[in-house]
Amino acid sequence: MPKVITVAQQKGGAGKTSIAAHLAIAWAGLGTEQHGRSFRQDMDYRMSEPPKARKNILLIDLDPQESLSDWFRVREDRLGKDENLTVVPASQWRSNPNLLTEHRAADFVIIDTPPHTEVAAAREAIRISDLVVVPAQLSPMDIWASEGTLALIAEEDKPCVIVLNRVPPRARLADELMAQLKAEDLPLARTHVGNRIAFAASMLHGMGVTEAAPSSLAAAEIRLLAGEVLRKVA
Repeated sequence: MPKVITVAQQKGGAGKTSIAAHLAIAWAGLGTEQHGRSFRQDMDYRMSEPPKARKNILLIDLDPQESLSDWFRVREDRLGKDENLTVVPASQWRSNPNLLTEHRAADFVIIDTPPHTEVAAAREAIRISDLVVVPAQLSPMDIWASEGTLALIAEEDKPCVIVLNRVPPRARLADELMAQLKAEDLPLARTHVGNRIAFAASMLHGMGVTEAAPSSLAAAEIRLLAGEVLRKVA
């Protein structure tokens, strides 16, 4: 059976869908080896890469906004179908209790959960997870809002990691918040994700940052985060 990673955060706007998509592309093995190539060379490389070098990824979009599904439709329109990357909507998840069994060949399942209005769906996704990734922006409001999500994860007795997302350039407030979080002994990821335009730009074109901008700092951060998460579920 595949490793199941749920991306959960009851507060909206934390970047759940972005984190899920970028991790999926990184784990799929897209854009991880072609540093310095042009966009066209990246696409040629992606299309010709041997299947054995790729990972099979199943993405489950439980968010009613279906942003992940929208991203995937843009991707297929631009790049064509990819047998190693699949996105299923919430309706298919709810109507098929054997979905994970049917996709047992997948290496990883990534679940993008809904916001606080659908706690039952988020709880179900957390319950079947090997690890829960909790994105949070580096602001007092986001950190406080994460408490409900962390409580839900604790109730299901699942391991989790908090990923600080859209981290601004070094500033006094950022330093103070980081120190406070460390003092509270929260399960912080060592890798932080910066507030970089490359993330949104790649999503706009149905891509992940590791393939759209493989030499960027944004891509480096996603590779580091992908490796860190994998070590926790190994």
